[in-house]
Amino acid sequence: MSAGDPYQVLGVARTASQDEIRKAYRKLAKKYHPDLNPGDKAAEEKFKAVSLANDILSDENQRGRYDRGEIDAAGQERAPPGYGAHGGYSDFGGGAGGFQGGAGFSPEDLSDLFGGMFGNRGGGARRPSGPRAGQDKSYNLTVPFVDSVLGGTSRVSLPGGATLDVRIPPGIESGQVLRLRGKGGEGVQGGPPGDALITVTVQSDPKYTREGRDLRQTLPIDLKTAVLGGPITVPTPSGSVRMNVPPDSDTGSVLRLRGRGVKEHGKHEAGNLYVKLEVHIGKADEALKAFLRSENGQEAPQGASAEEK
Repeated sequence: MSAGDPYQVLGVARTASQDEIRKAYRKLAKKYHPDLNPGDKAAEEKFKAVSLANDILSDENQRGRYDRGEIDAAGQERAPPGYGAHGGYSDFGGGAGGFQGGAGFSPEDLSDLFGGMFGNRGGGARRPSGPRAGQDKSYNLTVPFVDSVLGGTSRVSLPGGATLDVRIPPGIESGQVLRLRGKGGEGVQGGPPGDALITVTVQSDPKYTREGRDLRQTLPIDLKTAVLGGPITVPTPSGSVRMNVPPDSDTGSVLRLRGRGVKEHGKHEAGNLYVKLEVHIGKADEALKAFLRSENGQEAPQGASAEEK
């Protein structure tokens, strides 16, 4: 897969803010994520391209180096100015004058350069290239819905069988990226290691749906509780709680549990859990049947049986 210009891949301007880059990445990562496009190779390749573009543009240092032409769209070091297509220096002549220095390099510079390339046969000392940071590594992680609400810890499997424990902050959403400093590729010549970039996908939940910091669920109740009111037990991500159903409730009635929604990194108060009631009659007893047959307290004639119809 060839890497395209990261700004074009994410569909943002070169002057885009980090917030604009983050929003563009989340939208595309969610669209092309392999878990949402099983078996779709094209979507998988687009997801990789989007992740690579985000790796570069979300890091101010890497973005600056790309803008200055120091690294390419794949995050690889570019050859110094003046290198030819075959790795040789392009600006020297073969006339009687010997070497024609160019592009700001002195003969001593080039002696070091070529000495390093060809085993120091010229006797010049090789200059070290200096420490360089390691490559960032990208991984995918699917987390349970409850962990996205309350926070938790999940484990990522790395190539070679190693694992990495990742702390999941409360309030995380699909497409967000967690950066683990120093957990990427090893540095070069004593340089710092790169980072691990974890793209998160949140599993759906059969009980809950999320709307911002709020959660919603549908809960069945019996007819007696709906008519007369009474306590019910409500499951929440942080444990079951008791709440009272007011009398004369009906299917579609919505009750609110404050503070039982998403915590969202502690930046805000926790959201609410909204419980939509759904009345289930169940098996009616004889007293209820008799009451429903009566009219103004008097026994009403019963309808014809199925055999008589």
